[in-house]
Amino acid sequence: MKSISKLTDFYYTTLYPTLKKLDKEREHLRYRIIVISVIMAIFGITLLFGFKEFVFDNPDIIIFFCTGYIGLNAIIYKILTKKYTKKFKNSIIQPLIKEIDDTLEYIPQLYVSSHHFNRSQIFLKRPDKYSGNDLVRGKIDGVDIEFSDIYAQKRDKTSDSKQRYETIFRGLFIVSEFNKNFKARTVVLPDMAQNSFGDIVGNWIQSNNINRSELVKMDNSEFEKEFVVYSTDQIEARYILTPSLMQKIVEFKKGSKHPICLSFVGGNIYIAIKSNKDSFEPSVFRSLLKYKIAMQYINTLHLSIGIIEELKLNQKLWSKR
Repeated sequence: MKSISKLTDFYYTTLYPTLKKLDKEREHLRYRIIVISVIMAIFGITLLFGFKEFVFDNPDIIIFFCTGYIGLNAIIYKILTKKYTKKFKNSIIQPLIKEIDDTLEYIPQLYVSSHHFNRSQIFLKRPDKYSGNDLVRGKIDGVDIEFSDIYAQKRDKTSDSKQRYETIFRGLFIVSEFNKNFKARTVVLPDMAQNSFGDIVGNWIQSNNINRSELVKMDNSEFEKEFVVYSTDQIEARYILTPSLMQKIVEFKKGSKHPICLSFVGGNIYIAIKSNKDSFEPSVFRSLLKYKIAMQYINTLHLSIGIIEELKLNQKLWSKR
């Protein structure tokens, strides 16, 4: 796979003329959004002051107005930026993916299926709302891989019986073929307990997690500091998580700069990188020509596709049964 530096060169040489045109379009779009937002605010405030006696007697009206204003701004933003976002993905993200590997398929409107999300067993709750975008799929070194942004939510009720949605996960979800069909189910999660409460209390909390399988203690101190492992089979978990693989996962976590979870289920490895944003959506309020912005897109793609090399998934360490 091509290095970060080569992809950066491609971004700033081959794609730069297109980027300059898109950035001018972005500036015009930003101006329109700001003007519309200001006009709506002036109109709304004028309307409120026209009925100020009624409004001041009913404070909930102000809350309703503010909520409506924010919601309407979000809708208008989405409508106005739809065409620009599509153009950015087709003319910038698509060529970047093809530059990494021209056999990969990029489908912006699709996403990894909920079957994979639920099958991973990374998340204890099954989503009632499940959406996403920016699906990338294909083979890297002969290994099947697919990933996309995912937004999974669980419906819940508040104390006054109103419905609300809790976010289960928002970020990048990766599915890749591994080289063994596992009988066991092994899940690797961020070690929140020991980091928050220390080794003794944290270990007790981990060991008594009734919602998970059996706790597996690993012999890699750096890995143990970052992650906690649960599995239905202690022996197979250690067989899967070799010293080399544990070190690769630690390095992968450092590279992602976001909390990550993994699982090994039925011959696949699942990786969830929590970022709480869409990975490939262009912001109207930030220039596409800035180096930092460019590197966000490049690093995300390189990290996601580079999992094959990072975790050595193409090495036939085991034969599939």
